[in-house]
Amino acid sequence: MNNNYKLAALDIGTNSFHLIVISATSADNFEIIDRVREVIRLSERSTDKIKNIQAAAIERAVEAINRFKNIAEKHGAILRVTATSAVREASNKDEFVKTIFDKTGIQIEVISGFEEARFIYLGIQKAIPIFDKTCLAIDIGGGSTEFILGKEGEIEFADSIKIGAVRLTQKFFPDHIITDQRVEATRKWVEDEVSKIATNLSQSEIEVYVGSSGTITNAGLMIEAKRKGFVSENLILNNFEFSADELFEIEKEILSKKTLEERIAIPGLEEGRADIIPAGIIIISTISRVLKIKKMIISGYALREGIILDSLDKLGN
Repeated sequence: MNNNYKLAALDIGTNSFHLIVISATSADNFEIIDRVREVIRLSERSTDKIKNIQAAAIERAVEAINRFKNIAEKHGAILRVTATSAVREASNKDEFVKTIFDKTGIQIEVISGFEEARFIYLGIQKAIPIFDKTCLAIDIGGGSTEFILGKEGEIEFADSIKIGAVRLTQKFFPDHIITDQRVEATRKWVEDEVSKIATNLSQSEIEVYVGSSGTITNAGLMIEAKRKGFVSENLILNNFEFSADELFEIEKEILSKKTLEERIAIPGLEEGRADIIPAGIIIISTISRVLKIKKMIISGYALREGIILDSLDKLGN
């Protein structure tokens, strides 16, 4: 393979769209040369019963995808675009995919929950030295959470459940105000969903827990800021380890800030995530309690990087 070969992966998520552009250094290695993220909120105004991508969200998506396409083209990169739960569950999925193609020329791959898990596991393996360990990877997105149990490159168990930071915000915190009743209702909902995962994993001897994507990464940023007493600039959290006690302390702080305005000031909280972080932190904290996780390692790679690795593998064969 030409060492200057460039690929781009665009992940169309429930909360945001992420693009990475890479330059291949070998058949299975790469260097990230550009990355861009935009908050699109594709599931805006959807409900549990009606999952319809609104016209305004489709328009935002078209504009963003055209911008991302231009970035990929400037780098001379081949672009691969995948969509996850917000699109695969949408009642107007086919219309959305067609509209994007008609207005951008981009064909979207709508991937299954299992395929999403497979890509995430590929990315995590590349980022963290876990190949010889039984690992449970947990990836919390806007619309769903993926659980992947694997060892030595083989997936032993994978499942995608419909709990995500945006989905549960819409369900339990529609006006972004926290109350004790809403917190308890959210926890109960997550516990019920995760208990099924816990049953499937009850016979597994898990050696390491790895977390990835926005909610978990932002939890790591807040934990790191609390440890140091200040917010680090341009912090790379790959391989960052935190304890359950540190997570629960951050959860307590977030849930004590009852309004959006109060939460914005939390050190380390990513700008634009103050509205969905209560649901997100309840998800990861409840998962930690149900699965009795004592510590977790953050992976800087996940779905997008897994898609790049999958693409490199296909190009090499």
